Amino acid sequence: MITVENLTKSFCDQDLFEDISFKINQKERVGLTGKNGHGKTTLFKILTGSEHADSGKITIPRGYRIGYVEQELKFTQPSILEEAVMGLPNRSIEHHWKAEKILAGLGFSDLDIQKKPKDLSGGFQVRLNLSKVLLSDPDMLLLDEPNNYLDITSIRWLSKFLLNWKSELILITHDRSFMDSVVTHTMGIHRKKIYKIPGNTEKLYNQIAKQEEVYEKTRVNDEKKKKEIAIFISRFRAKARLAGMVQSRLKTMSKMRDLDKLEKIQQLDFSFTYKPFKAKYSLSSKGLTFSYRTDTDLINDFNITIGAQDRICIIGQNGKGKTTLLKILANCLKPSLGEVTYHPETIVGYYEQSNVKNLEDSRTVLDELMIANTNIDQQKARDICATMMFERENALKKVKILSGGEKSRVLLGKILCTPVNLLLLDEPTNHLDMHSCDALLSALDLFEGAIIMVTHNEMFLHAIANRLIIFKDNQILIQENDYQTFLNNNGWNDEINETKITNSLRTETKLSKKEIRKKRSEIINERAKTIKPLEKSILETENEIEKKESELELLNNEIIKASNMQDSILIQKHSKTIHSLKERINALFITLEKLIEELEEKEGLYKEKMSELDFQEKNN
Repeated sequence: MITVENLTKSFCDQDLFEDISFKINQKERVGLTGKNGHGKTTLFKILTGSEHADSGKITIPRGYRIGYVEQELKFTQPSILEEAVMGLPNRSIEHHWKAEKILAGLGFSDLDIQKKPKDLSGGFQVRLNLSKVLLSDPDMLLLDEPNNYLDITSIRWLSKFLLNWKSELILITHDRSFMDSVVTHTMGIHRKKIYKIPGNTEKLYNQIAKQEEVYEKTRVNDEKKKKEIAIFISRFRAKARLAGMVQSRLKTMSKMRDLDKLEKIQQLDFSFTYKPFKAKYSLSSKGLTFSYRTDTDLINDFNITIGAQDRICIIGQNGKGKTTLLKILANCLKPSLGEVTYHPETIVGYYEQSNVKNLEDSRTVLDELMIANTNIDQQKARDICATMMFERENALKKVKILSGGEKSRVLLGKILCTPVNLLLLDEPTNHLDMHSCDALLSALDLFEGAIIMVTHNEMFLHAIANRLIIFKDNQILIQENDYQTFLNNNGWNDEINETKITNSLRTETKLSKKEIRKKRSEIINERAKTIKPLEKSILETENEIEKKESELELLNNEIIKASNMQDSILIQKHSKTIHSLKERINALFITLEKLIEELEEKEGLYKEKMSELDFQEKNN
């Protein structure tokens, strides 16, 4: 458990938070929200001791270990697997299978784990750092935007992993659906204060909104009352017979608090401008083939026709060609074979994260927007700057001093400058905070043209997609329906399709409170009958492993003694026994891994069932 009391931190005369206090209790998984620049990452750094608060106190139990994924990449081992094993506590240094399991979940293949860490891309190097932290089994895990470097299958795996996390967790992510699926509590930095509630992000935001509504009503009423008292005092101050009433009102007025009007918080609030398009299809591709190497095609004979109002999401694991396909469709990359044909009236808005390098450091935000479309006047450009949260003098900020998130907003702003009817978007939510993601989702929902988007954000997939381009099993598949249908039809086939279970429960007839209680009791009893034997088997297997490892250690000592005595018969005897013991230990580890996987799957299943009952109870 960690206790934070009256913590204050500021940067360059800007207060991030003032006198904030909170506790993280045992086994709590807490989502930390707040706008970019409001201090979420700074708070993490203060908790780890890499930064210091201006004032306040943090109480951490003796020996309590905090795991935090460092952005600095330092690797010392010759292979990815050996580097990951370095994260294991000393007591588990031989448990390579744990490292292999975590690496596989984070998207490393059996072939990958034998490679050198320095040969990995930047994103996979961060994943390797993440695997080491997960393996270190800390008392508290701090995760800052882990989704930015993970593909959709790894995100789904991480979600399951964190649901079974036995210690404390604080998570920062712009992906609302991911956060809500994992956390037990939500904590938000808002107006330099901190709020913490049990439940999800929606519950937190609703509570903050209600508190601010009450505050504003109180402020308005107090101002009205003060004016009335001031008028009474002014009118009757000179009248002796009303002196007592005047003094009474003066006392009342002196006790009333001066409530400041709440400052308007900048929010991303925009809509894409639609260029009317009367044709049926905006683009088509025929026979697209592309490879970065001569021996393997990343994209092979790909054909698609994009309707004028299609909402297409491109999904799949990283490194399979999603961004490459989008670049080809945007005419930013030439295919080896095939062609992309646009309708003459198609106007494209293309967003790709690496395009930030095309922003000119010496230009201002306003300059970049006006260069994007020379036909707009300065006032129109300033209006767009304001919608992208660059109001007044902020529109004159130089690109070179902007953060990653601010540069992303400039790229979006450049698209807003020109009416378009086809949006090509590559991971547009990266570097946006949760509020900005909500604004983007709303803008996409209202856009009348076609959208082709690469995303790993499942909230966006559920809300936007009516067609899918799926990179899966070294193929590119086109699915003519939505993301939920994809999940229902076995989705990511390396998972148990828990969505089918959820959907079957959701379509059941509405249960009464009595039926819900009965069903809850049945699930608890069923869980106990299933889980307890598994837990017992795991404990027995772990004990057996410890026993065999102790025997192995004794035999290793004995064989050293036999070697010193040059007793060849005894050496041969011990060698056979050691070989047999090692084989037995390996077999026990395989059994243990299967038991743990089965336990995690069963726990996830029962949590889904209980969650559905909670949903029904809430909506009764």
